[in-house]
Amino acid sequence: MHVIDFFLKILAAESVTPDDAGLMQLIEAYLPEYQARYLNEGGVKNLFLSRKFGEGAHLCFAGHVDVVPAGESWESNPFDPMIKEGRIYARGAQDMKSGVAAFVQACREVEDFDGTLSILLTSDEEGDATYGTQIMLRHLQEIDMLPDYCVVAEPTCETTFGDAIKIGRRGSINGYLTIHGKQGHAAYPEKAVNPVHQIAPILEKIAGVNLDNGDEDFAPSQMVITDIRGGMEVTNVTPNSLKIMFNVRNSTNTTEADVKAHVEQALEGLDFTLRLDQGSYPFVTQRDSRIVQQITESIQAVTGVQTRLSTAGGTSDARFMGQYGIDVVEFGVINDTIHAPNERTSIAEVEGLYEVFTHLIKHWKR
Repeated sequence: MHVIDFFLKILAAESVTPDDAGLMQLIEAYLPEYQARYLNEGGVKNLFLSRKFGEGAHLCFAGHVDVVPAGESWESNPFDPMIKEGRIYARGAQDMKSGVAAFVQACREVEDFDGTLSILLTSDEEGDATYGTQIMLRHLQEIDMLPDYCVVAEPTCETTFGDAIKIGRRGSINGYLTIHGKQGHAAYPEKAVNPVHQIAPILEKIAGVNLDNGDEDFAPSQMVITDIRGGMEVTNVTPNSLKIMFNVRNSTNTTEADVKAHVEQALEGLDFTLRLDQGSYPFVTQRDSRIVQQITESIQAVTGVQTRLSTAGGTSDARFMGQYGIDVVEFGVINDTIHAPNERTSIAEVEGLYEVFTHLIKHWKR
């Protein structure tokens, strides 16, 4: 089967999180030479396929078969892939069944490899991911099967196929801040404690503030205010409290403790409560890592493009790899229609991605 034929087949499966729509068993059957391990929990399916060729390093390809709901405003059936002018339209075309099709086909066709090849798939990347990739990694650690290197085939390219790979991701810290005051009549401000007035001269110390200077891999970690609210939506009563929500996409240079210390210093003297939730943690794979160097060489060989190393964007399951000390990169097709109506990618990009992964496997060095 050609990579595009396989791609069209898996696009037709309505695998909305956490339903895999039978794709795990389909892929297992498509790779009969690989040993299959399932770990299913909380309605989520996880599949690990591995094949040992030799005593060298363990290279894993990882991704998810689940997609977000199709939504409205599609010009075609989102689960009946449409080919038009060299592009394929379907939910999951970019995010990320293109990546899954490319590495599954490449692993199916490999004849020799200096080490172990594996594939890790989940049906809950687009959801909470509580029972997804991270529980499979925990299991692999227990049985001493963690990969040495990993490629997560998320869509990473910006304007030209091959122009960007991710070598890391920022973390995400959510902040919930409440300034406590004393409700009162607007005509008698001296009898009230107005939290809006209290925060006004201080807001510039937290809103849009960079908590570090960034570095070669990461932009500065910035406090981004996402919501401010307080009061009773009337003009004659001052609020009893003011709630502020914020997010920090933090690099490895800023921790949750650093965010807490900054807010406490900025609001010193005020009556407030602060809650922080670290949703994901930052990680970076060093630029001289074997996987970074070799996939860069493969992209150059296949596309002629000199790829850029990036840490931009949101989160992905690569963050779980980073927590286990696995050298991980992300590389996939152009990312410009993910989660949108009429999501699409090109036939040329999917074929190119398959060729890059095939080149990486064939030219893998000790």
